[in-house]
Amino acid sequence: MEVQRSLEQEKTSGKDDVDAIRTGTVWTAVAHIIAAVIGAGVLSLAWATAQLGWIAGPITMLCFAVVMYIAACLLSDCYRTNDPITGKRNPSFNEAVRVYLGKKWTWLCGLLLYVNFYGTGIAYVITSATSMREIQRVNCYHKRGEKAHCQTGTNMFMLIFGIIEIVTSQIPDFHNMAWLSVVAALMSFCYSFIGLGLGFSKVIDNRSIKGSIVGVSTKSASQKIWLVFQALGNIAFAYPYVVVLLEIQDTLKSPPPENQTMKKASMTAIVITTFFYLCLSCFGYAAFGNDAPGNLLTGFNEPFWLVDFANACIVLHLVGGYQVFSQPVFAFVEKWATQKYPENRFVTKFYAIKLLVLPALQLNFFRLCFRTLYVISTTAIAMAFPYFNQVLGVLGALIFWPTTVYFPVEMYIVQKKIEAWSRKWLLLEGFSMVCLIVSVLGFIGSIEGIVSAKLA
Repeated sequence: MEVQRSLEQEKTSGKDDVDAIRTGTVWTAVAHIIAAVIGAGVLSLAWATAQLGWIAGPITMLCFAVVMYIAACLLSDCYRTNDPITGKRNPSFNEAVRVYLGKKWTWLCGLLLYVNFYGTGIAYVITSATSMREIQRVNCYHKRGEKAHCQTGTNMFMLIFGIIEIVTSQIPDFHNMAWLSVVAALMSFCYSFIGLGLGFSKVIDNRSIKGSIVGVSTKSASQKIWLVFQALGNIAFAYPYVVVLLEIQDTLKSPPPENQTMKKASMTAIVITTFFYLCLSCFGYAAFGNDAPGNLLTGFNEPFWLVDFANACIVLHLVGGYQVFSQPVFAFVEKWATQKYPENRFVTKFYAIKLLVLPALQLNFFRLCFRTLYVISTTAIAMAFPYFNQVLGVLGALIFWPTTVYFPVEMYIVQKKIEAWSRKWLLLEGFSMVCLIVSVLGFIGSIEGIVSAKLA
């Protein structure tokens, strides 16, 4: 029986392996992770640190980094069922939940995941538009002086970003977008270093380190509590990549086993991103103190060309980041449509289109229509609710515990057959409970922030 089961696993694994050509390495995975992680959230970290103060701010960020790495390790071991080498692949988060926890959890998990992906797309539209507007504002101040009226809305810039995403969304899947993630990761390095340099330069110009141990002072204790909770939501949003970890892991070649490669990639990427997060948040807070802006780069006007370049890098990075979070939604809907309507030519038929010197494009009308409508909807919602810090806080807090902690912990317990009430089980469940409390507090604080912004 064991030999037969082994042969069946090998056949299943072999079938999985020929379904797609996987060429990913540690470094392509690191690029995917950085493209997914360093996005809209990085710009709010100086503000979050200002709410928490010099001690609690950096410590909180390090704690979130540790949580992300633990969750990534737990989840990467769940990529293959039963055996890390020959077990059946679980190429998506939702598929892994179905295999390990059963169908009753699959719908809830899928809903949370796709709400997260969709919400992140909205946040990226807001952030990109803000950066494009900053380019226009900084150039205006440089030409006309700081007393000039240079404030404009973001709707036009959201439309521009939406048009760009309509084009890039036609990339077939993760296996065809490694180059986009590499470009996005390079852009993240650029604006992170620029933000670090601008913050450091401003600290030197100020000849002092601003900020305080307890952070922003408020008129009442309740206001301080709400701001601290909202800061937790903003920091949670800055570490979102666990929800796309299995999609990234599914691009990795084997041997070595994918879970080993993914753990190395996760460690490397989290160390890199946390270093940048700490530098940007701390230098931003040191430069602006309790007046740290919600979007760090909105606090700088000169040198205008460098600020422009940093904002341009953010936009280019978020073009890739938007796709990293949108591709799982595209894959899910298109797979469902193909299975539901296998004979429908609108859904299944591909047409080869040759454009000048470019490679032939495989055009599918369902893909074209669905992905275009998806981008239009995220852009429209972003235009209706352009609240940067509040939106990030709600999204971060809403998704942090269930998808980043709860499901990976529960799947790992099933995968490793950990007995209830054993020491390891208690540690994992305790870890999950602490993260639940943090997530609830962050969500409450961010909702209060949205209500206050609406009423203001």
